[in-house]
Amino acid sequence: MVALLSTYSYSQSYTQLYQDRANLLLQSNINTLLTEFANLGVKTTGSTQNNNAFTWLQNKYVSYGYTTSTTATDLKIESQSFTYSGKTSKNIIVTKKGTKYPDTYVIICGHYDTIVGPGVNDNGSGVAIILEMARLLKNVPTEYSIKFINFSGEEQGLLGSQAYVTNIVNGTTPKMNIRLVFNLDEVGGVAGANNNKIYCEKDGTPTQPTSMASTYATYPSTNNAASNTFNTILMNCFILYNNGAVSPVTSYIERSDYMPFDKNNDVSIGLYEYNQSSHPHKSTDTYANMDPIYVYNVGKVATAAVQHFAVATTSTLGTENIKPSEVRLSLFPNPVQDYLYLGIDEKEFDISIFDSTGKLVHRSKNNQMINVSSFSNGMYILHAQIKGEKVSEKFIVKK
Repeated sequence: MVALLSTYSYSQSYTQLYQDRANLLLQSNINTLLTEFANLGVKTTGSTQNNNAFTWLQNKYVSYGYTTSTTATDLKIESQSFTYSGKTSKNIIVTKKGTKYPDTYVIICGHYDTIVGPGVNDNGSGVAIILEMARLLKNVPTEYSIKFINFSGEEQGLLGSQAYVTNIVNGTTPKMNIRLVFNLDEVGGVAGANNNKIYCEKDGTPTQPTSMASTYATYPSTNNAASNTFNTILMNCFILYNNGAVSPVTSYIERSDYMPFDKNNDVSIGLYEYNQSSHPHKSTDTYANMDPIYVYNVGKVATAAVQHFAVATTSTLGTENIKPSEVRLSLFPNPVQDYLYLGIDEKEFDISIFDSTGKLVHRSKNNQMINVSSFSNGMYILHAQIKGEKVSEKFIVKK
């Protein structure tokens, strides 16, 4: 890792193609992925729902153009099984080969298991971003190989990521060459809050709490400087690529799937929500209690950052064959109690909402989160005027 750092200049500047690709990440897709993830239920490691989530993930990657063929050398989907309490669970590993350093990897990871509830924030939010990232970057040439990994067993003690480090990273001769591990865990924010900051996590020894400091003091420190450098790039990306929607705040990696890599002396960074939700690890970790617009904003910047980390080409867009979204407008959740989120993949639009009698009850412009807590129970029709086209959807308020 240290030797390879010298091959890439860390002078960082805005790259228009990186922005163009990141802009292809869709709010409507984020909304749909979060909703589907929620509908899979409580995905406790080794449970039927957990195994169903693995299949859902695999099918998503296949739909993007990755393959489960055992003879594939690129765009390959693989799995790794491990056991927990007598039950089997799987990590899913998707590999896109690099053009210059095919045997050196940028790992993008986030767990898909949950502990009590559906886990839409912890960690459906990270899963949704990784899926969109894999969709967008599939045919974009990058100098370094990328592995998109969805771990299971995180909630029971980082079981999947530890199994991966032990049996795959260290199970090869020589050891797998990892440029960077970039972990996304709980980046869903708080419904109704001003979710305009994000923790960009680097390696190091935090001073608080004392128990954490004493634990992480035993981890290697020789990878800290490289982690700090990559984290600086990540923070700069939030300044360069998101028009001020989310501001970076520095923090430290802790208690997620990058820790087995860190202990293995691999360079690790991560993202974690700044407004910390009280719902993770509860049955209330639902779509209604997080902020899908925040996930979208974070996802766009994360996609730009990965292009810096893996050194994506600046000569071709590489996304020309991506099928455009057929959904112009999506509403979530539906039925809704408090906040209605709109999936509109345009910046300029007008919104009008009418009740069942045809009375206008709301009007706004460019607003993707609408507070309907004052609305009475019943059916409503939302009209969106998008680039001269009128699109309508029904929704129900049910309290």
